[in-house]
Amino acid sequence: MQAFLEYVVKGLVDRPDAVTVTPVDRGGATLFELRLHPSDVGTIIGKQGATIQCIRGLMQVGAAKQGLRCSFEIVEDGAA
Repeated sequence: MQAFLEYVVKGLVDRPDAVTVTPVDRGGATLFELRLHPSDVGTIIGKQGATIQCIRGLMQVGAAKQGLRCSFEIVEDGAA
């Protein structure tokens, strides 16, 4: 799922070299922490959150087919 998330996000943003995905185990589920350039955050969120919800939905379906649970969140670093 990490490779899928990286592929989708890097295809959408203007600065794909700044994208990093870090997996974190949280109680039987995997949470992927997505870090990207601050100017690309709006692109991933989309209008009224439509883009981020679609990516989350695709990840949940793909993970369920593999018998896994996963999600992701955008992590904003203090320095920009």
